[in-house]
Parts: sequence; C-alpha cells; structure tokens
Amino acid sequence: MDATVQLRTFQPGDGARIAAAWTAAAPQDPITETRFRDLILLDRNFDPAGLFVADRDGEVVGAAYVVRRRVAHDGDDLERGRGWIPFFFVTPDARGRGLGRALLTRGIEWLRARGAAEVVFSSYTPNYVLPGLDTDRYPEAAALLSSLGFETIERPSSMEMSLRGYRLPESERVRAVELRAEGWYLGTLRDEDIVPLIELAGREFNSDWARAIREGIVSGLPLERIMVARNPEGRVIGWAMHGTYENVIDRFGPFGVLPESRGTGLGRLLLHLTLERMAATQAHAAWFLWADEGSAASNLYVKTGFEITRTFTILRAEIS
Repeated sequence: MDATVQLRTFQPGDGARIAAAWTAAAPQDPITETRFRDLILLDRNFDPAGLFVADRDGEVVGAAYVVRRRVAHDGDDLERGRGWIPFFFVTPDARGRGLGRALLTRGIEWLRARGAAEVVFSSYTPNYVLPGLDTDRYPEAAALLSSLGFETIERPSSMEMSLRGYRLPESERVRAVELRAEGWYLGTLRDEDIVPLIELAGREFNSDWARAIREGIVSGLPLERIMVARNPEGRVIGWAMHGTYENVIDRFGPFGVLPESRGTGLGRLLLHLTLERMAATQAHAAWFLWADEGSAASNLYVKTGFEITRTFTILRAEIS
C-alpha cells in the first residue's frame, strides 16, 4: 500500500469528500453529499468507527463502510452474528496498490472483533444504495471480494418500463369494474387501512417493507401513491405503491398480495392500476432495484413490459 496514504476512521467533515471520491471512483453510480448524508450518516445503525477512509494528504482516495445492527430491524433481533459491507471504493489514481484490500480487511477485522461470524455484500437494510455488486460494471471489485472468500448467494435484477403512452389494458379495466361491482375496494389507501396494511406487509412479506410504508407516510408520502385491494369482507389483501424511497416518483414498490390471492390476476391488476396512477403523476418510467431472479414476481414484470436493466450479485463470506 502507498506509504503516503493513511487509513483512518470517519471524521466530521468527511461527508462531502467521501461523496466526491465515490463519484470519481464510480461515475456511473454517483452520489451527492446530501444523499450520502441521508443514507449513510443518518442511518440509525451508523457507527463512525465502521467507516474506514483512505486519506492522502487530506484527500479521500478510498473508503469502505461496514455496519452492524445497533437498532433491531425486527423485534429485538440485532443479528449479532452478521455484518454488512454496503459499499467500498478506491479512486482510479490510487488503484493497483492494495488499498481496496487493506480497507476491506480493516472493516472485516472490525466486524469480527464485535462478534460477527459472517459478512454480506451488500443487501443491508434499511438504507442500501444498491442491492449488490454489478459484476459487469465492477469486475475488479468482484475479483477482490472473491479473493477474500466471498461467494454468491443471490442475484437480484433491476428492471424498468417506459410509461410514455401507457394505457391501462382493456382487460384490466374490465376486471376492475367486475371486482368493484362485487364489493371490492381497489384504490387509494385510506387512513383506516394504514394499520392493516403495515401489519400485512410485515407479517407476510418482510419487516423492512412495513418500515418503509410507516416511515414514508410519516414523512409526508401522499396516500395516492399507495393502491390497496380490500375484499368484500373488508380485509386488505394486497397493495402496490411508488415514490416510497427518497421521494422518487418513478421508483415502483413495494408490492405484494397475500398467497391465497396469487394466480387470480389480482397482483397484475394492482400493478397496472399503480402504473396508471404513476403515469397520471407525470412519471416517465417505472423502475425498481430488486426482483429475485426467476421469481413469479419477476415473470409478472416481464409479461407487463418491464426489462432487466442491471443484475446484481449478493455475496457472503464467513469471517469467524
């Protein structure tokens, strides 16, 4: 490693320098100072001792961030045996000197000393920037992680669909009319449905979706961005939404229907009703970061007109 480079932990005032270095290192995935602050520094689990910085005479030329839970994600489970690496990078002019390996090794040692037996790159919630590593875009990073013992455990895909000229399919319009005539409610989330929806999302899907819905509404997410399906008995059994994360109206999700209603076309209908609502709010496209490879949801998206734009690799290493 270059003798002029010092490895240290995060210091107040580093945010802007790290964001600028990140953008120089990954210009296709840039980040602003404000977004870095909101997703990393203001994350409820952020520990400055876990953000390692490569400093060359006051210039940030690399960083690696490792995190463990300080606040339970669900119930009281702090997942003490697991840590995450949400990101690492080295600027182009500082590569080839072992700096990336030194940063990651320092981070892994820090997690191990705090009881972690495994580390995952990079599907940390609640505030992941990307769901995993784009190995096509960053092959050197993939090779480095592999050399450190990381192995692939999942391959989610990012997908997108243009909404220019979108029109609700006639078959879905007819289906909506039929269900409403039978007593179904298909429309904007109402106040009385907020608690049942959050419970459904957390119980049947995952606690992070419940958190995203709750925190989104508290922070001012318009309820018209959440479409719900309530059966004639008044039970919320599905929903679809957009604009949930960082107030980006083009970003679709989360989305889900109860298992008992899958295969009935209800999920497809909710998806289309939400796409229609997105088009009405002047969104030019619908996109999301994560669909499990080969899943029923992924197949539905493809049939609807979504295309895969990127594929990510989630990796795991044992460090005990």
